[in-house]
Amino acid sequence: MPDRFERHKQPWTEAELEKLKRLAVKGMGLKAIAKALTRSEESTQAKAKDLKLNIAKLR
Repeated sequence: MPDRFERHKQPWTEAELEKLKRLAVKGMGLKAIAKALTRSEESTQAKAKDLKLNIAKLR
């Protein structure tokens, strides 16, 4: 269980920001983007909002 929160409150790297932008432009959903970045959905959504990116709402 200790390794579950290994990335807790880690700063975003430039590579992660570029990947977030690229995946958001491709139209991927929040869950898929968060999994690809190994970040929580909440932190991914918050960072996308900070960068003024729209993440697709897949239904």
